[in-house]
Amino acid sequence: MNFDGILFFPVTPFDAQDRVDEDVLRRHIATTLGHAPGGVFPACGTGEFHALSTAEATRVVQVATETVAGRVPVVAGTGGPLGHAKALARASADAGADALLVLPPYLVGGPQAGLVAYVEAVAAASDLPVVIYHRATAQFSVDAVRQLARNPKVVGFKDGVGDVGLAQQIVRAVEASGREDFAFFNGLLTAELTQGAYRGIGIPLYSSAAFAMIPEVANAYYRAYVTGDEERRNALIDGFYAPLVRLRDETPGFGVSLIKTGLRLAGLPVGSVRAPLVDPTSAQQDRLAEILAAGRALL
Repeated sequence: MNFDGILFFPVTPFDAQDRVDEDVLRRHIATTLGHAPGGVFPACGTGEFHALSTAEATRVVQVATETVAGRVPVVAGTGGPLGHAKALARASADAGADALLVLPPYLVGGPQAGLVAYVEAVAAASDLPVVIYHRATAQFSVDAVRQLARNPKVVGFKDGVGDVGLAQQIVRAVEASGREDFAFFNGLLTAELTQGAYRGIGIPLYSSAAFAMIPEVANAYYRAYVTGDEERRNALIDGFYAPLVRLRDETPGFGVSLIKTGLRLAGLPVGSVRAPLVDPTSAQQDRLAEILAAGRALL
């Protein structure tokens, strides 16, 4: 798979009865596609994968693939309990997804051999290629990634840990294996703040939650990033991303909650987040509105 542009992680809208709002999801994806993402990742972290039933996650992926209609790759989230992950892998394949992002297993941690076996079991459950998500209870060693890279169905590595030295060693190990079809992603929260460093170690792609909320600002950053306009990139970091991160860090889970709030402020009725996440207070919402306005003013 080739990704050319920001990686878009849509939210999952819920209606007043706490059901997945498919019409709003279509609008959200269709509108944001107009800003040229490099790929769409439904039912992943920003899409509240942790709070979706198998049926809900499957339907989210179906709506996404129907809306995207082949314009860019669709990479569906899976993970959690192994049986759940395998069922979602099969359902996502049936729904027309192009690949899977394998999120960490549920609750338990395991040795490296167990993590490798978990990824390989998910990969074997469908014909879809898989991307490893390195974070939480699924933190892979260099040797584990090297072993997984021998499987042609494992096609990518997304770093959500932030150990740049380890990430550099993983990149070098995969490159030394001869894999030229392997993609590396920066998957840290608000990845724009760290992407300058990740580009330097051979990880050129990044996921952007902000793109789901304010794509015009996210694209301004991306253009500065790919053209080497460091003055412009740093102005966007100082004027928009750094204040957003300060607000995000006040409350656990705000990496998702603020995105949904920003969309509601823009008039898209995506609903609230599901427990255990919480919505911002009214004062935090007002601050978010100020940060969004400041970001737009930079354009």
